[in-house]
This record gives sequence, structure tokens and C-alpha cells, in this order.
Amino acid sequence: MAAWVGLVAARGRFWDARANRLRTPAAGDSAPEVHAVVPARNEADVIGRTLTSLIRQRYGGAFAMTLVDDRSDDGTGAIARAVIAEHGADERARIVDGAPRSEGWTGKMWALAQGVAMARAAGARPAFWWFSDADVEHDDATLAGLVATAQGERRDLVSQMVALHCASPWERLLIPAFVFFFRMLYPFAWVNDDRRATAGAAGGCVLIADDALRGIGGIERIAGELIDDCALAAAVKGDGGRLWLALATTSRSVRPYASVDEIWSMVARTAYTQLHHSPLLLAGTVAGMVVLYVVPPATAIAGTITRRWDLALPGALAWLLMSGAYAPTLRLYRVPRIAALALPAAAAMYAAMTVDSARRHRAGRGGAWKGRTFSAQRADGRRAGR
Repeated sequence: MAAWVGLVAARGRFWDARANRLRTPAAGDSAPEVHAVVPARNEADVIGRTLTSLIRQRYGGAFAMTLVDDRSDDGTGAIARAVIAEHGADERARIVDGAPRSEGWTGKMWALAQGVAMARAAGARPAFWWFSDADVEHDDATLAGLVATAQGERRDLVSQMVALHCASPWERLLIPAFVFFFRMLYPFAWVNDDRRATAGAAGGCVLIADDALRGIGGIERIAGELIDDCALAAAVKGDGGRLWLALATTSRSVRPYASVDEIWSMVARTAYTQLHHSPLLLAGTVAGMVVLYVVPPATAIAGTITRRWDLALPGALAWLLMSGAYAPTLRLYRVPRIAALALPAAAAMYAAMTVDSARRHRAGRGGAWKGRTFSAQRADGRRAGR
């Protein structure tokens, strides 16, 4: 109970789920050149919708985009070219074919690096780069809001945690919890506070100043990072840059999670990396999640059954505090607040995913995604060897 009182009161208002807080451009605001880079691998089912949202951006300045078809085998590139032709956007949007992934690079970072390099080679000199995932659909005012926020708040990197798909029963149980846990790990108020070292970003929607990208050494700085968005934010903040991170519903992922296995794989891909591949941190994390999420309902129920009110009362109060902190996130995702009582079940599943992540990493399959396997540990070793 004491732990939950401390978290709610003093951990950067992580429970605050207000969204869509980008600035609205004012008359007379400058509109510097922006170039979007979209890494796309096997996105045929969504790329038409998401690319259209980029083409339709209402932005007063020069805006162009490069989509990197990362060796897709489902016709992603052909669909993207047809969308560009349909909207008559050939002069400001182009599709490039990605080269085979280089040693030590994760797939997404390799595609982003190629997109930036090819755009520069074609003459692009943007003040900002916009990195957008291929499954994210944006409101047509998103880019203008990102730039207005970067300029008005004087930020080097502006990022939005886009709304994730949340419709099926498994999604409704696990997706809001994922967003909640992310904000506990990276309280947005702390990320946005220049006095704190906390650095985070959400890779689905990132606007970064060209000066800041050059300052950290380009995408190469995070070539082998599996948690690339937070690594990018840490590099920018560590170099003296200023961050801004918030929630959004006007930008949204349109890719559904068809089964619990897909959510499980998404988490297991990087959870052990978040713990720096440390068995001690793994044990501490699992123990902490059991204490924070499982013990309160267990003691509340057991104490009530046995009439041990010294157990039941603090257990119930901790459960209520937990549920109250979680309720704003459920409201954001239009899930009934009563579902907050099921957060312990979601937490237990995430603890199991984290343990499975460690198992996968030890088996050399930790970075598996879209038919590729990548080991951050081996990549780190290669870079150290060079």
C-alpha cells in the first residue's frame, strides 16, 4: 500500500492519460522544411491507408517523404507506388528499395538510415526529420502540430505515443496495460524535464531536428538498438537536447493484434533488453511486479475470507489505488473502468512475457521480428571488437 501511495504521489504523474497535446500553429509561425522517412517491411495490408495519411498532411512548408521498402515479399512497394500515383504525389513522395541489412544493424534502424542517406543524396536539406512507422495513420494536422510544438517548446525531439489497436478481448486486457507500464517506466513529465536524466520516446511518431540528428552522429549511433526509440531519446538528451513526449489518439496504429501470441512476441522481443540482459534485474523485476500487482488482491481476498482485516484493508486499499491510477488509461482506450480490477492479471502475464524474453534471448532468438532474428548482445560485441 505504501508503495502505491508513493508511486501515485511522486512518480511524475505517470497516471495522467491526457492526449493530443500538440500545439496548434499560430498565424505567422514559420514552417521549415520537413522530410518523412517510413521504414516498411511486409505492410501490404495497411500501407495504403497510412501512406495516404502522410500525403494528406496540411502543412504550410516544404514537405517530402521517402518510404524504404525493406525487402518486403508481399507487394508493399507496389501498393505504395500505386497510392502515390493515385494522389499525384510523385514530386514529393518516393519509394526506394532497401539494401540487404548490414552487419550489426537492426532492420528498422537500417531502413531509417538508408532513407535519410538517400533523401540527403537527392538534395533534401530539411530542418526536421519525421520518422513514422508504416502501420501508423495520422490526422492531417499532425505534422503541423509536431513542428509547432518543437518550435514553440524549443524541443529537439518531439514524439507521440500513438493509440494502439484495442478491440479484441486480448487487446482490451493487455494493450492499455502496456501503455500504462510504459508510462510508469518513462514518466512523461520526467522525460520532458530538462533537469532529469529520464529519456524516452515512442518510435511510431518522432520528429527530430536535423541538427540534433547530426549532433548524435546520425542513426548510426543507435544502429544495433532493439529499443531504438528510447535509445534515440537518450542519445539526444545526453547530448544536451530537449525532449517532448505525450500520448495521442489522432495518430493511431491500424495494425490489429490477431492473437495473444502476437502481443506476447512484441513484448518478449525487447523486455529482457530493457533489463540489460541481467538475471538479477530479471529476478528483481518479477519480484517487484508480484509485490505491486499480485499481493494486493491476494491479501485483500484472503484477508476477507479469514477475517484478517489487518491484511484485507491494506490489500484492498492498494488494489484500489492501483485501479484508480489505471482508470484514466482505460478511459483513453474506451474500456470500462471496472476492467481496472483486472490489472493484476495483465501484470502477471507481462511478468511471464519478461521471463520468456530472457529465455528467448539466451536461445539466440530474442530479437526475432518479421522473419528476422537479431541479437543485441552479439551486435554490441562486434562493435566493441571493432
